[in-house]
Amino acid sequence: MDDKSILALPFVPLRGIVVYPKLLSHLDIGREKSLAAVEYAMAHDRMLIVSAQIDENEDNPDFDDIYHTGTLVKVQQMLRLPGGIARVLVDGISRVSIHGFSRKKNYFEVAGVEINEYGTSSVEDEAYRRVMLGRFTEWLETIKNRDDILQKAQTLTTPGILADFIASQLPLQMIVRQELLEISDVSERMRRICSLLDTEVEIADLESQLNVEVRGKMDQAQKEYYLREKIKAIHKELGDKIDPDEEVEELRKKIHDMKLEKSVEQRLLKEVDRLDSMPPMMAESAIIRTYLDWALSLPWTKETKDRLDLAEAQKILDEDHYGLTKIKERIIEFLAVRQLTHDSKGPILCLVGPPGTGKTSLARSIARAMNRKYVRISLGGVRDEAEIRGHRRTYIGSMPGRIISGMKQAGTKNPVFLLDEIDKMTSDMRGDPSSALLEVLDPEQNNMFSDHFIEIPFDLSKVFWIMTANVMNDIPKPLQDRMEIVELSGYTDEEKLQIAKRYLVPKQIAANGVTMAKAKFSDTVLRHIIRDYTREAGVRSLERKIGAVCRKVGKSLLLGDKTPLTVSVKNLEKLLGPARFFDTKLSKNDEIGIVTGLAWTQVGGEVLETEAVAVKGKGQLTLTGQLGDVMKESAEAGVTYIRRRADDLGLAEDFYTKTDLHIHLPEGAIPKDGPSAGITMATAIASALTGKAVHHDIAMTGEITLRGTILPVGGIKEKVLAAHRAGIKKILLPVDNKRDMVDVPRSVQEDVQFVFVQSMDEVLSQALVNHDDRI
Repeated sequence: MDDKSILALPFVPLRGIVVYPKLLSHLDIGREKSLAAVEYAMAHDRMLIVSAQIDENEDNPDFDDIYHTGTLVKVQQMLRLPGGIARVLVDGISRVSIHGFSRKKNYFEVAGVEINEYGTSSVEDEAYRRVMLGRFTEWLETIKNRDDILQKAQTLTTPGILADFIASQLPLQMIVRQELLEISDVSERMRRICSLLDTEVEIADLESQLNVEVRGKMDQAQKEYYLREKIKAIHKELGDKIDPDEEVEELRKKIHDMKLEKSVEQRLLKEVDRLDSMPPMMAESAIIRTYLDWALSLPWTKETKDRLDLAEAQKILDEDHYGLTKIKERIIEFLAVRQLTHDSKGPILCLVGPPGTGKTSLARSIARAMNRKYVRISLGGVRDEAEIRGHRRTYIGSMPGRIISGMKQAGTKNPVFLLDEIDKMTSDMRGDPSSALLEVLDPEQNNMFSDHFIEIPFDLSKVFWIMTANVMNDIPKPLQDRMEIVELSGYTDEEKLQIAKRYLVPKQIAANGVTMAKAKFSDTVLRHIIRDYTREAGVRSLERKIGAVCRKVGKSLLLGDKTPLTVSVKNLEKLLGPARFFDTKLSKNDEIGIVTGLAWTQVGGEVLETEAVAVKGKGQLTLTGQLGDVMKESAEAGVTYIRRRADDLGLAEDFYTKTDLHIHLPEGAIPKDGPSAGITMATAIASALTGKAVHHDIAMTGEITLRGTILPVGGIKEKVLAAHRAGIKKILLPVDNKRDMVDVPRSVQEDVQFVFVQSMDEVLSQALVNHDDRI
């Protein structure tokens, strides 16, 4: 076959294989186009051209994805295997230079030209052949049971064929095999093979020496030790820096540099010694490394310096939050004491209040004012004690608890640490997390807090602990005893207005990409949003409504409406839809059996009209409106008081045997409970039985006893604000609640008349129309 003649033959790209001329090779063919090429060759002259892919992972190689020097082969045998794979035995014929590439219907076809081999001289080639065979024999001696290969090599007298055979047997990289295929100069190829043989013999000798060195140290009963020492010896020869001894020394140096307490330092060094004496392949060594990583990352000695400039701290607190005077005073007091005594023991505060009143954001503001790091963990739904104290190191996947994790996150030992939603922890068979918090929050114990994972006492006494909760009663009593409770009441409408103007409107305008000029919120608009579209103690819903207005305005501007939406009272219905809430409409006339009561809810105060009706019957008392047990008992106490004072009220002594009473509170779908409606229901009953009307502009709250004594109740500020909002001009409050008037805004106190009552007799004299004071 002429070396210049162009061959047009089917083509099979190979993955990771180089086929050499004059040698038999087995190929596993799986790709559809490659199988089609083999089948075409079998149906014709059995001739194929094969070449290696540059990238083995390429599934559909093109002309640029293959090496352009390949091999002309003849298919000797084809065997079908399960899975659609064919095993093909091919006989290499000659090297081929590939010049063209075309796609047939089912296979690839290439145009190739055979490459002639040439040498320097027969004498020089023979000399290279003998050297090459000798070095190959020397290399084979290091490999057991390879006599068949040596015999085959000794039968090959042609230098070029022997060079290709040796290349096929050496453990060479794919690119080196391809380079050898591309060398058509036989002398050059043999020189390259000799060089490669020298390298392989040297590697084999080195490996033999390493085996001898390792076997000399190996314990007969420990094969694992042999492998480990072999790896060490290889790393030493390669000059790698990965050395367990160096790692241990670095750990020891780091511990010494941290200047820890003696007991802590000794404990950590003991763990390092255990790591040093332990084989690296043991599973426990990874556990010790994890433990040391955690222990060395904790802020054993790092602290931040408190900002002792009280004026600056006050300024920062005022910038971030409106109102909240009591809490701000408490923070400034702490900084003042810190400056006077130089005692860094942190307080333990618990902020209790309705959702959205700024408890969580206040903690972040406190950290900024004090120049301390801030870390927060949420305890809502936590029911496993290990979440607080961590897991023992004996467990797989063990790790420290949230307290130690938070300290690592803070990076200092005196951060402001917020435990959010502490009232929402639960307990089950895995323990009680609230009990685990007792040590954390006890000033007498938390300087020696012990985490199950770390096992070394850690000082938490300098942490400024802040807890948040919505409901006081859900916090376990032992925890309450360790905390300083600060209650946050709901915001008044005026406070919400100021918060919206100062914080919420600028924040939402920036977040929604509009300008102050395009979305200008007046005080009137904000008051309407507060009153008509939100009913909450906090300001979360208010912020969402302001954001909704900003988005609607922004959309109107982008759509290019002829009359772009503006923020005004008349446009509120377009922006937010119909008003969702309405003020309670109280009767404008004095009526019998209708009394205005005051109630406290999670979203603030409420005004409730209590209705009572007396009808002929057998003395049955009916209560409706989803009333709780406490409220039902208050109604029964009111009836007993009326029976006791029947004569003074002008009632027949046996009225209760001939009269049925029905008491109803509106909004019957909403559950209601508590003792504060006691005087309201008693007044309604007295009005219904005596036929005397109740002043429509009076509201009242208080608990009643059987003797008619009025006891104090809670939520006075919220109740008074609700009454003022509803237009009430006179409010009856228990005498003992006079102390709560300090929380009522001055403007409300000036606009409403407050009457403090001690007995039910005083209530009736104030509430009933034309009622004399003889009782």
